[in-house]
Amino acid sequence: METNRQKKIGSVIQKDLVDILQGEVRKNGVSNLVISVSKVSVTSDLSVATVYLSIFPQEKAKETLEGIKSNTTLIKHDLSQRVRLQLRRVPNLVFFIDDSLDYIEKIDNALAGKENPIENRDLLEKRRKS
Repeated sequence: METNRQKKIGSVIQKDLVDILQGEVRKNGVSNLVISVSKVSVTSDLSVATVYLSIFPQEKAKETLEGIKSNTTLIKHDLSQRVRLQLRRVPNLVFFIDDSLDYIEKIDNALAGKENPIENRDLLEKRRKS
């Protein structure tokens, strides 16, 4: 369970990372890419921050994530400049793609489509046999 301190540090990092990442996207002239930081989770010793990113369009997610990972030290430096009055040390950043929206979309599609196991009980039998 996260402490209040961890939550506060996570929200500070989240807010500033959004500004940094979106600023870089705009500065480089990329017009059809949106990066949002959906969640930041900080470890109990405040040394590592796990950052979950939502990247739209989804086709560019892997490529964009690799670019972000390769520039992690620069991003951490920019972040440290922004939060230097709030944090003594900036945690190491670890980036992941947040796939929770994809998961929700798959569930919605399954319930709306032909493969609805609630309405079509035969699908349950197929999955149990597999």
